[in-house]
Amino acid sequence: MIDIKSLTLEELQAELKKMGQPSFRAGQIFKWLHEGVKSFDEMTNISKSLREELGQKCYISSATIEKKLISDYDDTVKYLFSFRDGETVESVLMKYHHGYTSCISTQVGCKMGCTFCATGMGGYVRNLTPSEMLAQLQAEQADRNIRISNIVLMGMGEPLDNFDNVIRFLKLVSDDKGMNIGMRHISLSTCGVVPKIYELADLKLQLTLSVSLHAPNDQIRSKTMPVNRRWGIDELLEACRYYLKMTNRRISFEYAMIDNVNDSDACARELAKRLHGMLAHVNLIPVNAVNGTGYKKSKAERLRAFSNILEKSGITVTVRRTLGSDINASCGQLRRGTKSEADKKGAENDAGIQQK
Repeated sequence: MIDIKSLTLEELQAELKKMGQPSFRAGQIFKWLHEGVKSFDEMTNISKSLREELGQKCYISSATIEKKLISDYDDTVKYLFSFRDGETVESVLMKYHHGYTSCISTQVGCKMGCTFCATGMGGYVRNLTPSEMLAQLQAEQADRNIRISNIVLMGMGEPLDNFDNVIRFLKLVSDDKGMNIGMRHISLSTCGVVPKIYELADLKLQLTLSVSLHAPNDQIRSKTMPVNRRWGIDELLEACRYYLKMTNRRISFEYAMIDNVNDSDACARELAKRLHGMLAHVNLIPVNAVNGTGYKKSKAERLRAFSNILEKSGITVTVRRTLGSDINASCGQLRRGTKSEADKKGAENDAGIQQK
């Protein structure tokens, strides 16, 4: 069957032409799909016969909320979603003064195996389709009765490892006849899949590229991020410079601050030297607790000293505000769950947090 919500408007027009339908029908159906309908019967301005034909040939992907946790501190919401094949992912909805930002997943699980991240511990299962990425946003909007204005592709999975589906999703979500979320309101995070950074650069999209760097040299990075054994820091930064040349868009380098691993003054000086002259900023993230890693977040004085060294070297630096830490919704804490787990209170070590 056809995954109809993953089709562009032009592709939808072509499919309807095969059915003998006028092209304007595609626009009507496209609008319904991107408003989040879950069945063809909800398309009230489409004839019953066409709805029945669509139902025989196509399916509408949706995300079912299996579990929802709401932070007591900042109204961050973590969702466990299931899809039509029963696979599950987590995503996070965050509220800021400028509106709502959704951190969505692009894969079920992850291949990359970063040692400070919970997602890869459950292994990799499959890529998400463009429609399943859209469905996460639509389910969150319907559940909270809000409009999402910003998207970060920083949930489960490596977006550039699911390149074609992610690019199609970006085209769909930014379509002015769909959800109409502009590229400048979208951030894509990668751990450093170098060939795909070049491909992304050539598309000249106006999104924000976030690179999970987390170390100033290959020795440290290869221990914590296996991807670095394939593409080292020099190769990665060369790709980033090409991206800057092609897009003129500032790159955000994500840097998880891990106590006694990558947070020394020497690390800060080496990082500043590597990034000197680049249109970039560093986002320091106190590493979040993940069972089984043994990592601890850097002490506050280490964080300040590291930040000061970067700033004195002319590097723009911010310290990421931690949201949803009481519900394990912060960076690196998303993991693949199961529908059966969703029925058990405390399945994710959520002591003191009520399922809502």
